[in-house]
Amino acid sequence: MLKVLLWDVDGTLLNFREAEKIGIRNGFARLGLGECTEEMLADYSAVNRRHWEMLERGELTKAQVLEGRFVEFFTKYGIRTDCIAEFNRGYQIDLGETVCFQDGALETLQALAPTVRQYAVTNGTKIAQEKKLEKSGLNKILDGAFISEDVGAEKPSAAFFEAVWKTIGKFDPDEIMIIGDSLTSDIRGGNNVGIHTCWYCPTEVQAPEAFRIDFQIKSLREIPKIVFSMNQTK
Repeated sequence: MLKVLLWDVDGTLLNFREAEKIGIRNGFARLGLGECTEEMLADYSAVNRRHWEMLERGELTKAQVLEGRFVEFFTKYGIRTDCIAEFNRGYQIDLGETVCFQDGALETLQALAPTVRQYAVTNGTKIAQEKKLEKSGLNKILDGAFISEDVGAEKPSAAFFEAVWKTIGKFDPDEIMIIGDSLTSDIRGGNNVGIHTCWYCPTEVQAPEAFRIDFQIKSLREIPKIVFSMNQTK
């Protein structure tokens, strides 16, 4: 029987792409860096994702990700790199200030609240995530939140989840499911600790065989039915 849901935040409950666009463009305007085109935004998004995946594989530290992504991006477009620290500080604040729920996220959380305990699990920066959780109201809807900077470990490491277990209490792995859009962070993390996994993938993509994916969904509105069906069979 499912008793606990672990929710990823960026790209799952909240639309990170929209917040990312606003944050980057605000930074360009604030520091007078010129126009940031759609092509540039797409390039930055790819660079950013690659850096976070290296973090998840243990190849980079978070500090290296936060600086390195902008070094690569700015260098490609001939933008001065001496403002990266200032740019990133403003960017983190903008990310926290920009809240856009994924379709069905809020309704799904509210519908499941009487049935299961729900927690946010995120690798995002503390300054951005705390503001997002507050501004979105997720801090009142969810039973708690685990930010990697506070936990002392990143998803998908088992150490991250062990820290979660110490706080929420003892549950059987069969009673917990993680829901997220990242294969390398959320799904790999769930695989590492033997809990149920649900991959949120709004597009038509074949699930890679390298991961154990118990459920693949295109809409978060599918989650209540999954929880109900799993709990009915127990």
